[in-house]
Amino acid sequence: MSIQLKEKINISVEALTKLSEVDLADLCNITEQAISAGGGFGWLRVPTREILNEYWNKITDDKLSNLVVGRLNGVIAGTLQLSYEEPNIESRKNIAQIKRHFVAPWARGYGLAKSMIDFSEAKAKEDNIKSIQLAVRQTQEAAVQLFSNKDYKVWGENPYYAFINGGFIKGIYFYKNL
Repeated sequence: MSIQLKEKINISVEALTKLSEVDLADLCNITEQAISAGGGFGWLRVPTREILNEYWNKITDDKLSNLVVGRLNGVIAGTLQLSYEEPNIESRKNIAQIKRHFVAPWARGYGLAKSMIDFSEAKAKEDNIKSIQLAVRQTQEAAVQLFSNKDYKVWGENPYYAFINGGFIKGIYFYKNL
């Protein structure tokens, strides 16, 4: 006899300014998983836990980076960074960058990536941001499709965006005016 339970999934998104020990462990765990699955926002090999701890703690200390996390049933399962320019860069003070956006492999398919983008766009509007820009490796097909579906426009490509396994990977540049 087989019983099928309907799983209740609760999605929440927030910007973190401080990390609890549990949140730091969640971030390190999902980073390791994403890197191992080929989508670790630039890392090609899983770094030591010490390096990951230092990385995530520095992000929350950076006043120009908003660490946006997505949770599934209370556990951090995805993240992105919404980054602003230094105040003295007046010509770009109303432009933000989405960087290092990923969802853990086990948490994909629940709409978490979209929810983090929606949250970031709302936050950017509150902060008087007029345009969001980002770059994605061409090989990150799900991310390319996601941003296209969220009305981000391709404005350019760089055939030498990344160098992986002895070859160049093209990068695709997107923007969305808010």
